[in-house]
Amino acid sequence: MRFRVAALWITAGLVLTGPVPPASARPVMHTVVIEGTSFEPQTLTVRAGDIVVWVNKDPFPHTVTAPSGGFDSKNIAPGKSWKYVARKTGVFPYICTLHPTMKATLRVE
Repeated sequence: MRFRVAALWITAGLVLTGPVPPASARPVMHTVVIEGTSFEPQTLTVRAGDIVVWVNKDPFPHTVTAPSGGFDSKNIAPGKSWKYVARKTGVFPYICTLHPTMKATLRVE
């Protein structure tokens, strides 16, 4: 038995919503934790189109800044986060401009 409701098909208990894009076309969300004045993981490899979220768990602000100019979060307040969509491929070392000893790398394939 089938019922059609605005492009949603329910057949024998299965819900189908149309063609499913290939897995490689779906962005994946990655998390980098900022805690103890460090980035974890220190090196993160993602695919172009993926989303990276930096979460500040320290009691003071930090930045996520690629000196090459690729991205800059500005200040991320304690308990807050910053999201970035990795569109350009390459290797992007980054630092916290408020604490320059904090260093990490984002690799975008």
